[in-house]
Amino acid sequence: MSIVAAASLMIVTVLWAAGLDAAPQGIAAAGRLAALWSADLLLLQVVLMARIPWLERAHGRDTVARWHRWAGHASFQLLLAHVVLALTARAGADPGRLWTLLTGPSMILALLALAALVLVVVTSVRSVRRRLRYESWHLLHLYAYLGVALALPHELVLGSDFRAPAARAYWWGAYLAAAGAVVVFRVGLPIWRTLRHRLAVDRVVTEAPGLVSVYLTGRHLDRLDARAGQYFVWRFLDGRGALRGNPFSLSGPPRADRLRITVKTVGDGTARVAALRAGTRVLIEGPYGRMTADTYSGGPVTMLACGVGVTPLLALLWDLPYGHAKATLVYRTRRPDEVAFLPELEWLARRRGVRLVPLVGPRAAPGSWLPAGYADYTDTEALRDLAPDIAEHDVYVCGPDAWTDAVLRAARQLGVPPARLHRERFAW
Repeated sequence: MSIVAAASLMIVTVLWAAGLDAAPQGIAAAGRLAALWSADLLLLQVVLMARIPWLERAHGRDTVARWHRWAGHASFQLLLAHVVLALTARAGADPGRLWTLLTGPSMILALLALAALVLVVVTSVRSVRRRLRYESWHLLHLYAYLGVALALPHELVLGSDFRAPAARAYWWGAYLAAAGAVVVFRVGLPIWRTLRHRLAVDRVVTEAPGLVSVYLTGRHLDRLDARAGQYFVWRFLDGRGALRGNPFSLSGPPRADRLRITVKTVGDGTARVAALRAGTRVLIEGPYGRMTADTYSGGPVTMLACGVGVTPLLALLWDLPYGHAKATLVYRTRRPDEVAFLPELEWLARRRGVRLVPLVGPRAAPGSWLPAGYADYTDTEALRDLAPDIAEHDVYVCGPDAWTDAVLRAARQLGVPPARLHRERFAW
């Protein structure tokens, strides 16, 4: 993706340089270049947000999200540079016209676009994001589209760089490609899949305190192209707030007539799931994620789950073609009653020889993935004890980010190759 970004920025720079003879020089020219780079990266960010299936399958949602954040931060910083440089140039050339310029129709739209993008950036800061519900954050994040749309008139009216035929072709092509990706993949494909498969709630089952499974039925689910280990964004049409989506993983292998997700009911949006009634219709986006059987290289498997992170790993335990007694599940919970899916795990233990290792109790120490009962062990020592030959295993990890990072750190220290370490960030 860095090559794509560099190539597009190079094209923009060439187009900008070609128009220098007929445009202001100095600070004003630098401000224009900053604006063009900002717009280019903003459109790249929109494409990365579009959830293009082949892109996500090739690189994983967490990698695409990391590119998206990089493009967003770089675009915003360039936008601020453009604002400062443009105002400085205008104030130096004709201070009396500065207010007239700022109150022009296209400039007002540009200021509204800036406000929308500031809102998106501020709510993307980790400390702020943690205080927001997923539904609220997701709604606010959609203002990025508004920012792109409001900035376009400003660029067309005041941007001399859009007047040359080559520049017009590039920029209109870039805008149409970004808009097309959003319309097709963020809107059209989810609507088509929802109408085609007609998912509805069959029943809701309590698995553990604060943990419920939702069983769903629908049409032609074998053609949904869902895989064990993947997740969807779900919208349950149960009344007020029904269009707020939440990402939940499949907690079992998809069947031709049934899907299952499991939800930790910790917030307003997730608490509603426990009260869903049979027959409730469902809107879906997905499937997303690449932590599937395609990543399995064969041989022994070690899976480490924390809390509700067990759901995609349970689906993979059913799905992966590992040999008898060649899989280990390390399952971390704070209390014994939080262990979910015990009948299924015991069946997998009996029939497929899966070794179950429950780790129950409060955290041993900040930054550790172990419970207090392992206080005498380091993270690496405990993992070596649980899986002595782990360097030869495929390792799948799912849980809170800090916990997952601690597990991956220990696995790397024990020599697990990067190609055999599988995780996907589901945090927003």
